[in-house]
Amino acid sequence: MLNQENPTYHFVGIKGSGMSSLALVLHEKGFNVQGSDVEEYFFTQRDLEKAEIPLFVFDENNITPGLTVIAGNAFPDSHEELIRAKELGLEIIRYHDFLGQLIKNYTSIAVTGSHGKTSTTGLLAHVLSGIRPTSYLIGDGTGHGVEAAEFFAFEACEYRRHFLAYSPNYVIMTNIDFDHPDYYESIEDVYSAFQSMANQVNKGIIAFGDDPYLRQLKADVPIYYYGLNKNDDFQVRNIERTTQGSNFDVFFKGKEIGHFRLPAYGQHNINNALSVIAVSYLEGLSMAEVAKEMTTFKGVKRRFSEKIVADMTIVDDYAHHPAEIRATIDGARQKHPDKEIIAVFQPHTFTRTIALMDDFAEALDLADKVYLCDIFGSARESQGVVKIEDLGAKIKKGGQVLKEDNVSPLLDYEDALVIFMGAGDVQKFERAYEQLLSSTTRNLR
Repeated sequence: MLNQENPTYHFVGIKGSGMSSLALVLHEKGFNVQGSDVEEYFFTQRDLEKAEIPLFVFDENNITPGLTVIAGNAFPDSHEELIRAKELGLEIIRYHDFLGQLIKNYTSIAVTGSHGKTSTTGLLAHVLSGIRPTSYLIGDGTGHGVEAAEFFAFEACEYRRHFLAYSPNYVIMTNIDFDHPDYYESIEDVYSAFQSMANQVNKGIIAFGDDPYLRQLKADVPIYYYGLNKNDDFQVRNIERTTQGSNFDVFFKGKEIGHFRLPAYGQHNINNALSVIAVSYLEGLSMAEVAKEMTTFKGVKRRFSEKIVADMTIVDDYAHHPAEIRATIDGARQKHPDKEIIAVFQPHTFTRTIALMDDFAEALDLADKVYLCDIFGSARESQGVVKIEDLGAKIKKGGQVLKEDNVSPLLDYEDALVIFMGAGDVQKFERAYEQLLSSTTRNLR
């Protein structure tokens, strides 16, 4: 673990969202950090480069005597760097095991759920950091380490039950949905993982009250439900959704505890904020301070990241599950009620595309027009039996497949909103469109 005598932590797969965040946490705590990954550019490496953390391309020669190796969960023991580390007798620690030990030094708050983890963790980290010393690890590649931190807020992923390496003081559970079909067999299997996680919490569970599976949880610690209904412990009332964000009041067991303004869009972000308010209240923080910090939240990377190019509004979003696509389009309708919404979606993994095909089509059809990009395979699976055209055939609002070297169909729209969604490399399509849009605009002058 954190051994000052060991000179360097080497991250195998440092560009992964969790890995890059953890590398930044250790770096800011004063430890020597380096890492390796594929040569391809990932948005997570920007902060690593700004911190001047050495980055290498995968090679067994990166592994030298004296390193402590932190291995990303996507890379098997047969990876060349891990084989070399084992040959040298180096300590090798999996990411989730390392984090599980690290959080024991703080009042730890895990954020988990099938959707909404990163946005909720980002808001939690922002609010807590403005009130008390806080270290945090967010799934958008952001990490911050404070030596005298009181709180540690972190994203806890349910994939392959990795979050069972953690025994946090609190856990926020945003929802339970069927995802990661390459690992989980059914929604009941997913629920069993969350129930196991609930058994490991030390102080309290904050769970979304509208989720039928979360309502079935049993635990030895108190479970506080949050939501819109009277039977929720933390209830949101008097919601006002505008093009500037959302305003609402929060009640705990029938008693009003504060009025809040959130510069974010969609009901899902109100729910996320309510969970942050709940854990802050349980820890005795001032609701006035929480409300103040919430007004300055600027969001997290790749979650409705918006820019203007020519006359078009372009949004980059990580949505890669039908529920997330619905939430993203809902937020877009709130912020831009008068704009035509064009969705450009890249599915992430073949197994997810097959398992949720009909749900993807239904969610995407909430947009005014839909375009698709080829399926992104990921490090876990590089090919599958499904084709992107299979999804396109089910979509009523379009479904045409774009290629990186030809995104010209998107030029058919004026003064509209284009949302690029996906967890793979959909950003390359966005960049191609921005370049085409800019060059076309220049040529028209």
